[in-house]
Amino acid sequence: MDLGEKTALIPGAARPIGRAIARLFAEAGAHLLLPVYDWQESISEMKEEFDRKNFSVDILQLDLRISDSAKQLAEIAAARGGLDYLINNIERGGMPVVHGSYLLAHNEGQWEREFATTLKAKWLLFEHCFPQMRAGGAVVNISSIAGNIGRCGAGAPFFSDGYTAANSGIRSFTRTWARQAAPHIRVNELVLGLIKHRHGEGTRGWNVLTEQEREAVYHAILLQRTGEPEEVAKMVFFLAVEASYMTGAVVEMDGGFSLGEQKVPPLPQGIL
Repeated sequence: MDLGEKTALIPGAARPIGRAIARLFAEAGAHLLLPVYDWQESISEMKEEFDRKNFSVDILQLDLRISDSAKQLAEIAAARGGLDYLINNIERGGMPVVHGSYLLAHNEGQWEREFATTLKAKWLLFEHCFPQMRAGGAVVNISSIAGNIGRCGAGAPFFSDGYTAANSGIRSFTRTWARQAAPHIRVNELVLGLIKHRHGEGTRGWNVLTEQEREAVYHAILLQRTGEPEEVAKMVFFLAVEASYMTGAVVEMDGGFSLGEQKVPPLPQGIL
């Protein structure tokens, strides 16, 4: 699909999932607005890749927890004639297996960071950018199954209490915004499970798990593997560009993790 006249705002593009999403939209011809904040090494890698591929990109160093930063993005989109896609891929979550308790001294302010980034920044982006969105456009909120299951089971090492609470709030945004934006703008939500480089392989948390804990994770996922960033990107692209009769939908993409710990026993023989 040719997106040559479209503009997509994608935060978090320096990291693997956001990078895969941005790459897919750019390959389709869209101009990208990419706010970045930390992970400077990853930002440099992204710039090098996207320059090499001659993607149409504006990369801006912004703290999206601040209202003026989101406003600045909206103004840039307006100057380009409007915004077509808002991919709300921004979050912050400390893994309990890495960070430990919120009460530890090194976690001072961590709870507030998780809420401000995972929840408030999404709200700020929508509030400022929605007036600039063009008819036929779409919003995709990216959240985590942590908001559904909390800190329990095989996922307990990955999902902190603040992160789970923040993710549970995204659902209300999705439903409110879908009503608010109808009929010309669609709003859907993609709920992610354990993805490589995001609660899966390639993270500090995964590396410190014991072999037994890793096996418990794979056992809990019906597909017995974690997801790939490219798989997420394809689903985001579908929801934003192709799912023309979907709005207010919440799609889980977790390989069956939410279902996997409840196994189906053999059928009883009965007593008749």
